[in-house]
Amino acid sequence: MAETKYVYTFACHENERELCQLELSTLLKPASEIRSDSGSYVRSERRIPPGRSPFIHGRLDILGESDSVAELLPIAREIRLQQDETFKVVCLKAGDHPPDYAQARKLEKEIGMCIHGTVQMKQPKVTFGLIQTGQKWIFGQWTNSDKSWQVHQRKPQNYSTGFGVTLARALVNIAVPELENHRLLDPCCGMGTVVIEALSMGIDTRGNDLNALAVRGARVNLPHFGYDANRITLGDMRDLEGEYDSAIFDMPYNLCSVLPDHEQRLMLMKLRELCKRAAIVSTEWVQEQLLESGWVIEHYITVRKGAFVRHVWVCS
Repeated sequence: MAETKYVYTFACHENERELCQLELSTLLKPASEIRSDSGSYVRSERRIPPGRSPFIHGRLDILGESDSVAELLPIAREIRLQQDETFKVVCLKAGDHPPDYAQARKLEKEIGMCIHGTVQMKQPKVTFGLIQTGQKWIFGQWTNSDKSWQVHQRKPQNYSTGFGVTLARALVNIAVPELENHRLLDPCCGMGTVVIEALSMGIDTRGNDLNALAVRGARVNLPHFGYDANRITLGDMRDLEGEYDSAIFDMPYNLCSVLPDHEQRLMLMKLRELCKRAAIVSTEWVQEQLLESGWVIEHYITVRKGAFVRHVWVCS
């Protein structure tokens, strides 16, 4: 097994556990199962900006790993920061056996005394982290997650039943684990929540909706965050053309949008013409329609909000 280079810490609500695990396993391809009840961390060889995921708290770039903190001190002594680089050391609250407050401050001081540089506790330029995983202590450079995407929760226009930002962002990561040269489609985009999250990650994304009111709202929301309103089109998804690498398809629902089975199949078959892979979301059980439309199901999860349940199928 290849040596892992990074440790990511994360947290999620119980209702989002399946979503979180699927997103992290897709993004990070960890060597072992992700268990959110066991320290809330995952080891990976993949390096991603921790702010990509709504669940990741930060990334530890591993500098050393040993049975004891004392054995990590020589690694800390090799660190020589530039004159203008301030630093601090933190014991991460995740891990299998997080130290108590007094022990954490003691360990931070032991390592900090070995590093050549100027300590700055409030706003250091460099942060080092320490975590215990299993029987091992891991020391490395720590990067906090950038939570700037949370501003997208304050869109000018919203649906009460639309995706939340966390769900939208996680679905984008599940549909598009590799960002480069990727085209994403949201054929029933509503107010543009998925499109905004994907664009914020640098993904070439298009949105479409049959509902003129939704399109009008999406065309207000995108420019509010600096994105081109022309990425949203009005029309029936069955009239769309082009090729996309993947799609996020929130199947129409609510009292005005109940679709017969044959229409659902037509939409799913059209989706297969447009893209190679899709995250398909429905409040109804549409697995039979998916299979009959030629999709192969890779993963299935549910996302719950109270009594409201969304089914999510990842298909190719």
